[in-house]
Amino acid sequence: MPRVLVTGASGFIGSQLVQALVARGDEVTCLVRATSNTDELRQAEVKLAIGDVTQPASLHAAIATADIVYHVAGLTKANTSAQFHRVNEAGVRNVVDACVRRTSPPTVVVVSSLAAAGPTTDASRPRTESEPPAPVSNYGRSKRAGELAAEARAGELPITIIRPPIVLGPKDRTALTFFRHIRRFRSFVVVNATRQFSIIHVEDLASALIGAAECGERLPASAPSPRPEGWGEGFAWDGHSANAPLGHTNSGRGYYFVAADQSPTFVELCRMIGRSVGRPRAWAIRVPTATAWAVGAVGELAGRIAFRPRYLNLDRARDLMAGHWVCSSEKARRDLAFNCPTPLEDRIHQTADWYRSHGWL
Repeated sequence: MPRVLVTGASGFIGSQLVQALVARGDEVTCLVRATSNTDELRQAEVKLAIGDVTQPASLHAAIATADIVYHVAGLTKANTSAQFHRVNEAGVRNVVDACVRRTSPPTVVVVSSLAAAGPTTDASRPRTESEPPAPVSNYGRSKRAGELAAEARAGELPITIIRPPIVLGPKDRTALTFFRHIRRFRSFVVVNATRQFSIIHVEDLASALIGAAECGERLPASAPSPRPEGWGEGFAWDGHSANAPLGHTNSGRGYYFVAADQSPTFVELCRMIGRSVGRPRAWAIRVPTATAWAVGAVGELAGRIAFRPRYLNLDRARDLMAGHWVCSSEKARRDLAFNCPTPLEDRIHQTADWYRSHGWL
């Protein structure tokens, strides 16, 4: 079985991927920071390597013997664009650069985000891999910059990029907030009742990542493009641009969207959550767009004052207000035999059951 390295292994997605790899019998090494909680990983049959994707020198030993590298580490909350780019752009660059230095480079699977591609204005036309990226937030732009850092090394090692949408499942503390709120207050707040979202359960995402490593299409070597002003100031740039259509010359080759078949509206999603926590008649409280921006501004200010980013801030508001976040998994189904055998509502109930059994709900 292959020797694999997982970055971000102690996180929500990384820990589920580690479980799936161990169950397959793979020889797994987990890259974790010195401050990471590794109690669960220590109980599994894995090796731990102390390192940080923002510190290139700490990566070489962990990558030295890997046949496959799953780069899962990333930052989803930050107070500044520079903080996002330090992890989501420079972190990818550091990992792929370390892989290139190998005599026999490993296969690399990078976890990006639908935010790197951007939303669509028409929910009946989900995003596909061949469309030019158009991220709308600092987070999305940093993830796109990370993709381009990977593209810059595509001629030197095999790389595949997965762009998941909203991910839910056991250990997800972001979704936990919604489950708790709906259970406690029998209500949820809605800004746009018709906006739709693609979603994937973390177990299905782990399966897609493994499939991508085994038989995924690889990024082609691509010509560099000039970088626009204001993107990830303070970091070395590889000559690519994070703006669409610059830097998007491969027609989506080596990229995959993966999502459940159903793309519910936010109201439909919250109704599912309500049923899973015993609140089938939870109220939808509709608020104007201006209120959402105001809440985002308050969250932004609070995060900067406390030096701890809030989940709902101006950057998150940019994503939420932008349009429909739906994507097509047709290419992944064709190439990776990807599927989501369990219906979305059942996955939501499974998530609620996990929260309850572990005392989170």
